[in-house]
Amino acid sequence: MRKITNAQLQRPDADAFRRVDKLPAVIVLDNVRSALNVGSVFRTADAFAVETVWLCGITAQPPHREIEKTALGATESVAWQHADATRSALVALKEQGFTVVGVEQLHDGIFLNDFKPDMYRRYAFVFGNEVNGLSDDVLELLDIGIEIPQFGTKHSFNVSVTAGIVLWDFFSKRR
Repeated sequence: MRKITNAQLQRPDADAFRRVDKLPAVIVLDNVRSALNVGSVFRTADAFAVETVWLCGITAQPPHREIEKTALGATESVAWQHADATRSALVALKEQGFTVVGVEQLHDGIFLNDFKPDMYRRYAFVFGNEVNGLSDDVLELLDIGIEIPQFGTKHSFNVSVTAGIVLWDFFSKRR
């Protein structure tokens, strides 16, 4: 075996990427504290050609040194918006017809493997703060709550890892 070179991968540049068909999904970051996590989410959003990343509340915004460290330029290719409050972003997304999916451990949630996305709907996946999860005022706006099954001693994944798992699952189920 041998590695595929970057040239052989034939990835689009940032301008061409803006014109490609996008996965019918947006990422909403609800008060994510770490700019490094934000950058990692941008890079994942680029990998899956997500429509937009919403940066809400205290979530850091580009340009930011720590975001760029992990985004590796994805802030130039992925569209993003900021909202002072996650709630207002979700209201706007719902008005645009998005199904709002909270990624959180909830009493009435379902496991990710049981999530069956509708092929004709657009989804807004909401990821919460590294310590407190999703804000309480966001919970009432969720259409669905999903949880990634876990079997170790820790109660959660890193938010950027969670975004990667959820987007891969969504992408693979839509194929």
